[in-house]
Amino acid sequence: MTAIIAFLQSAERLKDTLRSGRTAQGRSESTAEHSWRLCLMIMAFERDLADHDIARLLKLAVVHDLGEAIHGDTPATEQHLDPDRNERERRDMAKLCALLPDDISGEMLNLWDDYAGARSPEARLVKGFDKLETMLQHLAGRNASDFNYAFNLSYGTAQTNYHPLLRDLRAIVDGWTRERIDHSHRA
Repeated sequence: MTAIIAFLQSAERLKDTLRSGRTAQGRSESTAEHSWRLCLMIMAFERDLADHDIARLLKLAVVHDLGEAIHGDTPATEQHLDPDRNERERRDMAKLCALLPDDISGEMLNLWDDYAGARSPEARLVKGFDKLETMLQHLAGRNASDFNYAFNLSYGTAQTNYHPLLRDLRAIVDGWTRERIDHSHRA
């Protein structure tokens, strides 16, 4: 129990790991908040995901960014500039999980590896939801006046094409993004 509590205390750092996304009130979003809403999205669409393992989807969503507790988040707009990001996050995830008993550590790392490699149908679905959650935060946030909303229109298209539900959600989010772009050009 002590080892698990030590892991949980280390993972608490994710609450203070800030992302580039802004909340509706204008403050920086934490990675923990992003992961929470990703889980909430999965729960909200559970009835449309009957052909997937919901518990696994939620587990993947919880651990997908956990390694960021050590070295932080790379903004979506800069991920293509950080070729070592996955390896660093995997090392950080392993460092966090080293506190755990081997069986729990192994499960956490297997979940992370599944997500990172998009190996299972559930991992591919969570990757799509992850992109959509980020895009929704871009739309909800009180962003700088020069924020590039058009980024949403090309972000994560491969991941959001995986499943019909993701494609339908993407169409809605893209529509909202276009409205936001039109509104910002008129302002």
